[in-house]
Amino acid sequence: MDGNGRWATRRFLPRTAGHVRGVQAVRKVVESCGRRGVEFLTLFAFSSENWRRPKDEVSLLMKLFMQTLEKEVDQLVEQGVRLRVVGDLAAFEPRLQGLIHSAQEKTAHNTRLNLTIAANYGGRWDILNAMRSVLRTQPELLRDPEKLDETVLAPHLSMAFAPEPDLFIRTGGEQRISNFLVWQLAYTELYFTPDYWPDFGDSQLEAAFEWYRGRERRFGRTSDQLTPASN
Repeated sequence: MDGNGRWATRRFLPRTAGHVRGVQAVRKVVESCGRRGVEFLTLFAFSSENWRRPKDEVSLLMKLFMQTLEKEVDQLVEQGVRLRVVGDLAAFEPRLQGLIHSAQEKTAHNTRLNLTIAANYGGRWDILNAMRSVLRTQPELLRDPEKLDETVLAPHLSMAFAPEPDLFIRTGGEQRISNFLVWQLAYTELYFTPDYWPDFGDSQLEAAFEWYRGRERRFGRTSDQLTPASN
């Protein structure tokens, strides 16, 4: 969800105004995905690299996160949305950790839409953390590393509960994944739009879905292999 700060700067507003408007865009996109039957939506809210931003901006982002959890969790329950937060949550202050835990518990029974927020998350961290988990639970692999394969590692990734993404959307004009779901995006279709996140809504989401419908997903195969043989 890129471009909050630039959206505000272009309007001669403080960057913080862009982040506030970005929260409103989150609400719209979650509601739109729910109406369209999307089963899994993952939002990259705060990367492990975002700590490098100005302290005042980071502080505001943390406050917005807490306020959003407090205000929106009941709405998520009503809409049938299950919330999960993935990332290195130990870096957050205890109150924020408590709000995250409470929101996840309150929505745990919901099944309409699985909403995941990646916070203090990095794809490389995810892989390293999964490897540490594998070695803690299966130390015998140190003696026989040939037994370590994707099927062993994948269940230890933070997004193991979800299928690999079909579509990746990045707003704001940048064309890179920026350490997001490095493992999981191997065969994901990548969609980049110049629209800033605060301007991203239902019509922009539909444009991304329409682009996706035109993609041919081969997963290493040829087009001929995907075409049913004629009788």
